[in-house]
Amino acid sequence: MPSKPCANPIARRAAMLCNDARFQRFAAEREGFDDGQFSSEASAEFLRRWCRIDSRRDLDTTPAAARRCDTLRTEFDAWTGRIARPH
Repeated sequence: MPSKPCANPIARRAAMLCNDARFQRFAAEREGFDDGQFSSEASAEFLRRWCRIDSRRDLDTTPAAARRCDTLRTEFDAWTGRIARPH
């Protein structure tokens, strides 16, 4: 039986991102805690502030917030070395 399509793909990916220990360190560093690590809840708050949303669900209905989330993900990928840093 085929799986159902993901109802909230961006919000779901954002939730997974906030549970990633590397993203938790990235978020803490971005907030000025250079050797710290946020919890998943603090990372989610960081993401909501960055994307200017009240809930991660807003990422699926607010195109500007989705673009900000994509930008944050790109910056995170550059921070981890997964991609080259943008100029």
